[in-house]
Amino acid sequence: MFHVRFSQALGLVGLVLLLLVTGCASPTSRSAGRARSEPLGRMPDGREIQVHTLENRLGMKVRVMDLGATLMEVSVPDRSGRFTNVILGATTLDAYLKGFPGAASVIGRYANRIRNSRFELDGRQVRVTPNMGVHHIHGGRVGFASHVWDAELIRDRDRAGVRFHRRSPDGEEGYPGNLDVTVTYVLTDSGELRIEYGAETDVATVVNLTNHAYFNLAGTGDILGHELQILSDRVTLADGDLIPTGGERDVAGTPLDFREPHRIGARIGDLRGGPRGYDHNFVLRGEKGTLRLAARAVDPVSGRVMECSTTEPGVQLYTANHFGGRREDPPNWGKHPAFCLETQHPPDAPNHPHFPSTTVRPGTPFRSTTVFRFSTLP
Repeated sequence: MFHVRFSQALGLVGLVLLLLVTGCASPTSRSAGRARSEPLGRMPDGREIQVHTLENRLGMKVRVMDLGATLMEVSVPDRSGRFTNVILGATTLDAYLKGFPGAASVIGRYANRIRNSRFELDGRQVRVTPNMGVHHIHGGRVGFASHVWDAELIRDRDRAGVRFHRRSPDGEEGYPGNLDVTVTYVLTDSGELRIEYGAETDVATVVNLTNHAYFNLAGTGDILGHELQILSDRVTLADGDLIPTGGERDVAGTPLDFREPHRIGARIGDLRGGPRGYDHNFVLRGEKGTLRLAARAVDPVSGRVMECSTTEPGVQLYTANHFGGRREDPPNWGKHPAFCLETQHPPDAPNHPHFPSTTVRPGTPFRSTTVFRFSTLP
C-alpha cells in the first residue's frame, strides 16, 4: 500500500513539475522564434554578414543587418491588416555594397554636418575628414554606416531585439578617443521599434548618433500626401551649405510650420533659397534627455500612423530631395519617395557653444533613445 501511495505521490509531483516547466518555458519558446539570424552574404574581404529578423505578436517584422547596423525592412499593417515595408530598403547585400541610396544605417561618429571639418575641443583644434567639399558630413568618408558591426540577439518575454557593437579607434576619420558604441534595436509587442544608442570613450570626443531611415508609410509612390506634425516652434538657421549659422527662427508663418498636422507637400514649393525640399533641423519642445513625442506622421490612404519619440534635442526632417530622375535610383522612385526623421543634436554643434553639447568624456557615457511607434487609423 505504501509503495502504491508513494508511486502516486511521485506521479503527482512529476505532473506538477511538468506543468510548471511547460508553463515557464512556453512564453520563452514562443519568444525564441521571434528573433533569429541567418547569413545574408559576404563582404569583399570574406567576412560573413548576417541578417537578423525580429517579429512581434502583431505580425510586424524588422530585418537589420551587420553592415552599418542597417535596417532593411520594417513591415507594418495598414487599416485592413495588409503588411508593407515602410522604409526604403534593398533585399540583397550586393545592392548595399554597390551603394544603395536609401540605406537606413547608423550614422556616426557625428551625424549631419561640421563646418570646415574642424572644431575646438578642450583648447585644441580637431580636424576631421572633409567629404562634402571642405565640410564634414555623417562621420566622414568611411563612417559608421560603412563598417561591419558585431551583433547578439535579445529574446525577452514581450520583445525581440538585436544589439550591435563596434569600437571606433582613436583617430578614425580624425576623431579623438577610442569609442565603444552600442546600438540596440528592439521590437515590442505594442508596435514599437526602439533604437537605443550608447557610447563610452577613453578621452574627450564628440558624438552625435542617428539612423538615416527613409520612411514611406504607403510603401510606394511619393510622400507629399502624408500628414506630418512636428512638436517644434523653432528651427536652426543655416547657410547655403545647410550648416547652422548659430541662430534660430520661429516657424510661425513659414513653410516650416508643422505645429499642426498638414500634408508634407502642401507648402514644399514655397521653400526659397535652400534645398529642393525639406532638409531642416527642428528644435524640439521639452527637456533634452527625456523621452517625449517629437513627430507624428499619417498616411491617410493606408491609415498607417507613425509616432516618433526621442530623448534628443532636435530632429532633421529630410524629404529625399536628391532622389528622382537619377540613373542609379530604383525605377519606382520618383521625386520625394520618402522622408527622414533624423533624431539628433544640432548640426555643427561643436562649433556653437550655446547649442546642446555633443562632448562625451571618460566616465560620462553617451545615451540616447528614439522610438517609432506604429498603429493605424480607425
